[in-house]
Amino acid sequence: MSDTDLESRFTTEMDENMDAVIDSVMKKYDREFNTRLWTGSAATFIKFLSAAFSLYCIYVTLFSTAMPEIRLNVFLGLILILGYLHYPIKKASGYISPSPSDSISISLALDMKPRANTIPFYDVIIMLAGAIPFFYFAWNAESIIKLALRVTSPRNPNYYMMVSLAVMAIVSTMELCRRCVGIPILCVVGALMAYAFSTVRFGKVIYDLFYSTGDGLRSTPIEVCAKYIVVFIIFGAFLERTGISTFFINLANAIAGASSGGPAKVAVISSALCGMVSGSSVGNTVTTGSVTIPMMKRTGYKPEFAGAVEAAASTGGQIMPPIMGAAAFLMAEYMGIPYSQVALKAILPAVLYFTGIYIAVHLEARKLGLKGIPKEELPRILHLLPKIYLLLPLVILVVMVSMNIYTMQFSAAIAIGCAIVVGLFNSEERITLKKIVDALEAGGKGTITVAVACAMAGLVAGCITSTGLASELITMVVNVSGGHAFIALVLTMICCIILGMGVPTTANYCIMAATCAPILMAPAIGIEKICAHFFVFYFGIVADITPPVALAAYAGSAIAKAPPMKTAFNATKLAIGAFIVPYIFAFTPTMLFENVQPIIEIAGAGPVLTSILVGLEIALICATALLGIFGVAAALNGYLYSPINPILRVIICAGGLSMLVPGIVSDLIGLMLVGFVVTVQYMKRQQVPAV
Repeated sequence: MSDTDLESRFTTEMDENMDAVIDSVMKKYDREFNTRLWTGSAATFIKFLSAAFSLYCIYVTLFSTAMPEIRLNVFLGLILILGYLHYPIKKASGYISPSPSDSISISLALDMKPRANTIPFYDVIIMLAGAIPFFYFAWNAESIIKLALRVTSPRNPNYYMMVSLAVMAIVSTMELCRRCVGIPILCVVGALMAYAFSTVRFGKVIYDLFYSTGDGLRSTPIEVCAKYIVVFIIFGAFLERTGISTFFINLANAIAGASSGGPAKVAVISSALCGMVSGSSVGNTVTTGSVTIPMMKRTGYKPEFAGAVEAAASTGGQIMPPIMGAAAFLMAEYMGIPYSQVALKAILPAVLYFTGIYIAVHLEARKLGLKGIPKEELPRILHLLPKIYLLLPLVILVVMVSMNIYTMQFSAAIAIGCAIVVGLFNSEERITLKKIVDALEAGGKGTITVAVACAMAGLVAGCITSTGLASELITMVVNVSGGHAFIALVLTMICCIILGMGVPTTANYCIMAATCAPILMAPAIGIEKICAHFFVFYFGIVADITPPVALAAYAGSAIAKAPPMKTAFNATKLAIGAFIVPYIFAFTPTMLFENVQPIIEIAGAGPVLTSILVGLEIALICATALLGIFGVAAALNGYLYSPINPILRVIICAGGLSMLVPGIVSDLIGLMLVGFVVTVQYMKRQQVPAV
């Protein structure tokens, strides 16, 4: 068989087996999907165990009055049991290779076929060795708390047992992290632990990492995970089963499908909507990309561009209010503000991010002369209106959270109930008892990775606290940057991107919030608290599309059958707003609606007039920022009405950047520069004789 015939056969089989392709890509680029294969009664047991864990978490977060030492230890113990039941020691563990002659099957299955219902004895030992200490701590919480630091003092008669329990729990949790999260974060944790053990008494470090509630495994990240994040993960699982993803894709098609290069715009809109529900850049890239990427390629976009559009848009789903992924709840806790305010402050940066991508794909379509999807092949808005009730769970969640009357976990629980009711009315994807159990199972399984990542972030915070490393880091960065905020921001950006390579956003943010955010907030640097936390949050997210380890871009390239590195560089260029905007709001908090002053100071203005003037100032910030992102996108694409020469590209880029900086002078300069280039381009187009 010739190479051409083999490639044709492979392409046909890829199209006919999209589910298998999605599964193989997810297993390659997302560790969460590299799980054991359970079938029959074993699968049923694991399913109901995961579902029961979700129900337990909902019950505890709503009704439990137990002390944190009991709640969090039981939570972590159950996470370890579920984690080791789901994740094998390595990707190839418990797998049988298919026939070497079956090249297509090998490609689809990533050279592996799972062996069902196997868990090695050593995994059972590691699982029990890790879970038992947590349950022991929960059972004896009061006596252990009374002992305080004496619990790991050599004078304690049970010293060796207490230390052994702590070591087993820490090591077992780190091993589970390696399996389901990845090695990069373990390198950070391992280095900090080595430093801590070399500078602080062994027993003190063990106490801080395991027995202390304020630091270590049971610090803020795991508390927020057990209290808020797990319920919202379960809510997202239920929301997906109501058919809302299909509704979002159809809505995006109805809005933008017929315009120039429509499929790419559909990818941007649908990924923004679906991404805020899924919270996973890789997962969103693969699921929505399986629909949008082939459409983009058929329209005429290059494969690497199609994969990049989907990867960039899907990654941005984590910054899209109102859900914003798990890290947003941690941001609210670290910054000490309500979650509703976090979502509000994220609106303008998120709009700028997706507007930049949307403009870029529009200009690319104009440059290539691409058409949209024929209108007769697209859903009509009027036909989608009867499905508008699918948005009800999201609307109820946003309203309840914004009112600040009910707790976030109670609001999420009500939204889960609403999602079930809404799903009963969707005749095309009606929710059933099986789907309810599946959603609970997915929620329980999805919690494992987030909880383990939060636990690792707690270990990082514990090591920093034990050693007093935070002050040393601040001194070092201030010395290296010379006290210049911009240099400190660049160093922080590099740290976020390096640490974010293959590390979940939640863990990345927790670590950067414990290490780099305090550095940026130091008096010598002077970045405001909220701006510092948003800065590290954004750059932790864009690590998923930044070479050389751009997992979302690589997943998009696999679906598009494009070169991975080309796809990653295209995605980085498309998401340029995410690299620029954080620097803008770091220096000008008004972009995050912080310290907004009236557009005009009027003596004796009443509260109503002052509110109107503040509203005008916010509107001006939004308008000029959108024009600014347009200028930057046009400069990067090199096309407006016609190809832009290098000098004009520099001018429009400078104008766009000027308008991104809030301020009357910078806005006027930017408006003149962008307006000049647009005028020149328009006049040049008018001078071209009609053919």
